[in-house]
Amino acid sequence: MNKFMWIDAFTETRYGGNPCAVVFDADGISVEDRIAFTRETGLVECAFIQSSSSAEFGARYYMPTGEIPMAGHPTVATVTALVEAGMVDLSSGPVSFRLEVGAGVITIGVEPSEDQPPIITMTQLHPEFGRTYDPATIAALYGLEGNDIAGTPQTVSTGSPFCITRVKDIQTLRMAKLDAVALATMKQAEDTDFMEPFLCVTEGFDDEGDTFARLLLPPPFPPEDPFTGSATGCMAAYLFANGWIKRRFVAEQGHDLGRPGRAEVEVLGEPDDITGVNVGGSGILIMQGEIA
Repeated sequence: MNKFMWIDAFTETRYGGNPCAVVFDADGISVEDRIAFTRETGLVECAFIQSSSSAEFGARYYMPTGEIPMAGHPTVATVTALVEAGMVDLSSGPVSFRLEVGAGVITIGVEPSEDQPPIITMTQLHPEFGRTYDPATIAALYGLEGNDIAGTPQTVSTGSPFCITRVKDIQTLRMAKLDAVALATMKQAEDTDFMEPFLCVTEGFDDEGDTFARLLLPPPFPPEDPFTGSATGCMAAYLFANGWIKRRFVAEQGHDLGRPGRAEVEVLGEPDDITGVNVGGSGILIMQGEIA
């Protein structure tokens, strides 16, 4: 039997943000079983805590199709689970430690709060800027026109690669509908360097936000991801490098799904030399038990 916790990440309210199941003591769980378990939950990703020789804790993240080297909401969920299990002690105040994920070792900071869940901040890796894409090509995947895209879509990775695509306004963003067949055809024909495009606008859903975003997913994933922490880091690097966002901002996602998510974001370094991205949010325990 392995203990697990089901966590809603990037939210301070139950049933908001992005859910993730976190499995403890996972060293003995095979890759095949990790993938099968993730598929069984119906979640986009699940986290598996394991030992590490280079950090205080290790974790690996799996989708229904295989491992993802870096993911934001599983990181927040993993750290929330470690706190809930008493494996990270906040009794003496803020703590920091290292977490080894598939992409490498990242730094985690946890800030306790008296009346709210602790804020968990991950320092995502130095961004790598990849290929650029014709705005019309990316727009066509979503039933949009080329002039609906503001700027040139580009692949950015802070551990996992996304094609960051800035849409002209929030109304157009809401109109986007993914053509999964067209995306699969494009990825095969062009040998693309990203997992999926991440659509964003530089306006918040409400007065607190500075950006709003959507990640539309092909089968066997759920149709849309409520909050995507890894892509948020990539988006931050892309927008900051292009002068479209300030260094510190609030990212929002998932509100139209009834699962509002929120992250505090800080870009490290300068626009032409970004050294990392801090992405912070809270997690809430929903349920826990044992896996047979």
